[in-house]
Amino acid sequence: MDLVLASASPRRVELLHAAGFRPIVVPAGVDETGFPGETPAAHVLRLARAKADLIAPRYATAAVLGADTVVALGDEILGKPRDDEDARRMLGRLAGRMHRVYTGVALAVGGDLRAEVETSEVTVAPLSTAEIAWYVASGESRDKAGAYAIQGLASRYVTSIQGSYSNVVGLPVALVYRWLRELPVIHSQH
Repeated sequence: MDLVLASASPRRVELLHAAGFRPIVVPAGVDETGFPGETPAAHVLRLARAKADLIAPRYATAAVLGADTVVALGDEILGKPRDDEDARRMLGRLAGRMHRVYTGVALAVGGDLRAEVETSEVTVAPLSTAEIAWYVASGESRDKAGAYAIQGLASRYVTSIQGSYSNVVGLPVALVYRWLRELPVIHSQH
């Protein structure tokens, strides 16, 4: 049975490859705009389901994996920064505080869909204006939820993580593997 990743995220592909999976990558192209009053957990769960639901009919004999990740301060979602100024603002808000990273994961197999939200807590060290400026100038904050990549240069600023590290990168691999190992034909990939 093939594993289809309904996402264009290179980080999710890297995480799956590192865990020994070779997914077929089929970006879902779902509108990721939030709904008024939608919590971060409800938001990522809705989008993960929508991605899996959109691609699953094209791959009836595969396991289709949809996922969506957000960074949140309380119930406020910090998405991808619009520009470098927005990235500096976000990093300034995260500095010296704990925030949560939510990933909604949905797996569609043979007409069945299971979905769950994984949450990790990340604490960022206090950062000076110069540290934030240096990081934003690196370009790494672009196209990253919350304006940082924990697996890159920003790792120097993260003082603690409670929960799944891979979840913070963009996919809770242990959760995905737990689901996949229940599918007998996926066993050949582990």
